[in-house]
Amino acid sequence: MKGHGFKRQRSVESFIADFVCKDLGLIIEVDSINSVRVKTIENETIKYEILKRAGFTVLSFTNKEVLKNIDGVRLAIESWINLKLLYKE
Repeated sequence: MKGHGFKRQRSVESFIADFVCKDLGLIIEVDSINSVRVKTIENETIKYEILKRAGFTVLSFTNKEVLKNIDGVRLAIESWINLKLLYKE
């Protein structure tokens, strides 16, 4: 995307990320959580903090977003990349 390659199902720290672009320090997660559970939210928060300390930003989308609004998901990812590249200069 935008000239950057993503790898699927890669190990980052002690987690398996859905999509990773090491060049950008970006992880994209697609979650299939149908109901919100406190324990799940706590675990995700810890996971994202560990990944952040490792130099990654995590963009998270639901399965529904990906299936029903793939153009919006693509636009969100492209916008993040554009901002990252803008501030890198």
